[in-house]
This record gives sequence, structure tokens and C-alpha cells, in this order.
Amino acid sequence: MNNYKINAFGKTDVGLMRTINQDSIFVSTKPVGKLPNLFIVADGMGGHKAGDVASRVAIEKFVKYACTTHMTDPANILDAGIMSINKEIYDMANSNRDYSGMGTTFVAAVIAEGHVYIANVGDSRLYVVGSKIRQITRDHSYVEEMVRIGELDRADARNHPDKNIITRAVGAEDKVEPDFFTVELQEGEIVLMCSDGLTNMLEDEEIRMIISGARDLVEKAESLVEAANANGGRDNISVILIEPCA
Repeated sequence: MNNYKINAFGKTDVGLMRTINQDSIFVSTKPVGKLPNLFIVADGMGGHKAGDVASRVAIEKFVKYACTTHMTDPANILDAGIMSINKEIYDMANSNRDYSGMGTTFVAAVIAEGHVYIANVGDSRLYVVGSKIRQITRDHSYVEEMVRIGELDRADARNHPDKNIITRAVGAEDKVEPDFFTVELQEGEIVLMCSDGLTNMLEDEEIRMIISGARDLVEKAESLVEAANANGGRDNISVILIEPCA
């Protein structure tokens, strides 16, 4: 598992309209505990600075959990780790008035032997990008729920006024239920993880074209952030790009 080599690059940006970056990211191509690698995007929510505390602490606590658990299966570590950090964030929010109502999205990925193991809560996303772009995660949002049950057309969902209302977040309730996915990567495909500060500013096909047009992971990530800001930069923008090494 640990012999599978990958390249990765992450970038987070405050955007043009916010003064505080409530996004946090984690990028490690080296082992984290029993995990061969680990990548996380967390988009915090809450008044004042509670959002940036929620996303930062969630990642710190998850990495600590991954480093101390005796489990070896990536899916089990993702599941138990998210349950653990959910309780910690929830307890923080309920014991400190400054943190009341805080929570965070959380999308985490581990790559082992050509497969991506993914867990997500909220509306931060993971895509697989090659000749096409595929959104693997499903948003936990009010608008996405309306689309799923047929009350809203997918085309109308993008600009719906309630688009940013999420239905699940780490720390929002005493328990949380992550979604899990496993995807086999094909040759030439790249994994993209991002907060909604990217996907609210760029269409999926624009994202694919930017990724396919840039030379390396650094240029790809920086070009995505620049394009999101050029389209308005209304939120914090976080991007992680991961590709297998030859």
C-alpha cells in the first residue's frame, strides 16, 4: 500500500469578498499513522471566527486520530475519525458561547493501490478529472435534496437562493453520518478536492478545461483559484489536486 507514489498540491485563498478564511486544507503524500497518505478540505461555518476554528480543529483532531488509531482499513479510519471529531467540535460549540453554532464541511481522501477512498460531510466536493469530469461526492445540501426528489431541475439548482444551506456538517449535531465512496483511478486521471468557493464560481466543464490546459499541479491549482476570483471570488476558495506518479 505504501509503495504507491503520488504527487499532490493544495492551495487555499480568502477570495475577494471575505476578510477571514474559514477554509482549511491538509495535504500529505507521506503516511499518516496507518494511512499511506491523507488529503482533507474543510469549509467552516459559524459567526465571528468560529468557522475557521471549526475547520482547523476538525483537521487537527482528525490527523491526531489517524496517527493514534490501531485500525488499518482506510474506510474504517475515515468513518471512526469523523465520528470522533464530530463529538469534539459539537462539545466545543456547546461549551463556549463564541463557538455556538459552529461546524464544518469535511471531505477526506486516501489513495491506495490505484483506488481513492473518500468520506464526506457537507458540500465540499471530490471530483475525478480526465477526458471528462465526474463529481464523486454528493452534496449534503437543501438544494441537492430537492434535486434528488425531483422538485428542482439540476440547471436551476446552480443559482438557487438557498444553495448554500447544508443539511449535514461536522459538529452541528451530536452525531453525524458521512457518505463513503471508493473509486478506481484510470491512467491519466487527477483527483480534485475543493470547497464551494470554487464550484460556485466555475462550471464543472470550466474546471476540467483549466486542469487540462495547465502544465503541472501547481499551475493547475493556481489557475483554478485565479479563475474563481476573476468570476467574483465571493467565498474562500480551496483546492487540492492529486495525481499518481508514473
